[in-house]
Amino acid sequence: MSDEEDVAPAVKKSRVFYGSLEEKERERLRGEAASSTTASSDAVKAGIEAGNINISSGETLEMEERVSERQQEALAEFERRRRARQITVSTDDAEVKAGLRALGEPITLFGEGPADRRERLRSVLSIVGPDALKKSRKDEERAKRSHDECQQTWYHEGSASLKDARLWLAKYSLPRAMRRLEAARAQKDVTEGTRTIRQQELHKSLRNLNNFCSQIGDDRPISFCHFSPNSKMLATASWSGLCKLWSIPDCSLIRTLRGHNTNVGAVVFRPQAGVSLDQSDVSLASCAADGSVKLWNLESDEPVADIEGHSERVSRVSWHPSGRFLGTTCYDNSWRLWDLEVQEEILHQEGHSKGVHDLTFHQDGSLVATGGLDAFGRVWDLRTGRCVVFLEGHLKEIYTLHFSPNGYHLATGSGDNTCKVWELRNRKCLYTVPAHQNLLSAVRFQPTDGHFLLTGAYDSTAKVWSHPGWTPLKTLAGHEGKVMGVDVSPDGKLIATSSYDRTFKLWLSE
Repeated sequence: MSDEEDVAPAVKKSRVFYGSLEEKERERLRGEAASSTTASSDAVKAGIEAGNINISSGETLEMEERVSERQQEALAEFERRRRARQITVSTDDAEVKAGLRALGEPITLFGEGPADRRERLRSVLSIVGPDALKKSRKDEERAKRSHDECQQTWYHEGSASLKDARLWLAKYSLPRAMRRLEAARAQKDVTEGTRTIRQQELHKSLRNLNNFCSQIGDDRPISFCHFSPNSKMLATASWSGLCKLWSIPDCSLIRTLRGHNTNVGAVVFRPQAGVSLDQSDVSLASCAADGSVKLWNLESDEPVADIEGHSERVSRVSWHPSGRFLGTTCYDNSWRLWDLEVQEEILHQEGHSKGVHDLTFHQDGSLVATGGLDAFGRVWDLRTGRCVVFLEGHLKEIYTLHFSPNGYHLATGSGDNTCKVWELRNRKCLYTVPAHQNLLSAVRFQPTDGHFLLTGAYDSTAKVWSHPGWTPLKTLAGHEGKVMGVDVSPDGKLIATSSYDRTFKLWLSE
């Protein structure tokens, strides 16, 4: 062992600090923070200069607001679920589907059952409110009620002249109806055998109908023909704008009526023309496609008066049995009644959804039937203004109507190639006659007692049918074009047909 190893180590003296170390420690920490801040700021500046750090324009995001928004959403969801639990929903699945449809939601989803559907309805109601379903149902009821009101026939107060005309029509029609019923009772007292013999004789004469006369009437199609009340004249209307009067039965031209500039739809004799009226009195009325309606006498080839007020095509005119009133049909979806004594339009009647093509008056003078392009017919009571019968059954437009002399049958011809006979007493279709191969242009009952029905159609034929029974008796073939008009003479002896081939023909039983 050396001497150095024998020397004992020096004793380390402990340091004693007097006072608190807080101040020194604070100074030390402050110095470290300053140095670190200086270093970090120098690093940030270097990063910004190098383009690696982008500093925003001072936008901040408050964390407390985000937290409060999430809390509000959660609270709103809990509140919605609480409201949903309080909403009462029907257990009837049909009512649940109706409720969803009313709210504009799909009534069912793929794989959804009735319970899921109820929960979906409850969830929707919790959002839009339980009163939304009641409100939507009220809106549906209001819309349905307004639609029903639009479909209803409505009335408004008429003029004093219309009231006077209605009273006059009532006084005129009631005695005529009484006389018709008395004649029907008298006919009922005739024995069955006598009636059968008469019917057989009539059918035999109708089966012997043949072409008696054929006459070229104009350079254009002849659209209408009508016998005079005394059966001695025939009026024809043409698409050339001319109306002509012909003597019967020799078919010689009496007079050409010039006044229309376009297609003439109809020309009709006044009920008393040639019987109790003077030659200078108004005896005929005609209408054309330009909306013009003209009145004529038997002395001149110029019209004596014009009836103005139609803005669209006037397809048909018809005289009231009294001869005082004139009815016109127009393609503005209305028909009109004109009083020639006061010389004014007393009724402008709407009710059809499309153009009105034809009208016919009841022989009592109490009713008028109209039909048009909406395929519906209507029977109006002239004394009250009400639509008393609605004729629904044709598949296409109604082009022609005619009342039977018995007073309770009405025939209608349509574009569906059928003729329907309506029973007005029970407001039903009595029989459908599959009459022709093309649209029916005209139907006429025998004017004396209605024992046969005449139909004309665009298949170039006219046909005679028994009434009642509706069996075919005779086909009047001979025209080369569409049959556009037919008529039966008031004495029941002659039948006239007018055609697209520019001719009219007379048919007589041999």
